[in-house]
Amino acid sequence: MAGKQAKILSKTDEQELMLYAAATRYPARNTVIVLLSTRSGLRAGEIAKLTWDMVLTPSGEISHIVELHDTAAKKKSGRSIPIHVELQVALKNLLRTSSGQGAVVQSERGGPMTPNSIVLWFNLAYRTIGLAGCSSHSGRRTFITRAARMVHRAGGSLRDVQLLAGHRSIQTTQRYIDGDSDAQRKLVAML
Repeated sequence: MAGKQAKILSKTDEQELMLYAAATRYPARNTVIVLLSTRSGLRAGEIAKLTWDMVLTPSGEISHIVELHDTAAKKKSGRSIPIHVELQVALKNLLRTSSGQGAVVQSERGGPMTPNSIVLWFNLAYRTIGLAGCSSHSGRRTFITRAARMVHRAGGSLRDVQLLAGHRSIQTTQRYIDGDSDAQRKLVAML
């Protein structure tokens, strides 16, 4: 990741982003866009390429897992990501107004949104709510950082975070993780 990294979102930033999405012309779709980024760690291109068959069970219900196919993922790094309960609810809400076919995130003309459209949507959202330093990658960095900080509570390791992120290298995953100076002080004090 060359250049400056996208800002990590605070809980308040996330709430403001969700309120923004809910107040837009397409609240169900835009809420799903936000949650695919912050609760599944998907990139803008992966959000754009996500299809209903990757999130629905054979019986047409919202699955408990996003089955991101290699064709939708960067560097063909398809993966399975458990669906967060907030995202599951948002997908159910969006499915009510959808055929359940094709792209999950549709443009107002009915076709799939492009990766660039997703990037532009996030840029407008962050500019509108006044969050400087954020980009379409902020939700992904937030997801990876929070997962890394909590993985030990789930009995996992950084390797689990790497798999959720779809990174080939653990070093790439580590570059996404934002440090926490308070946690570092507490850790040293515990030694």
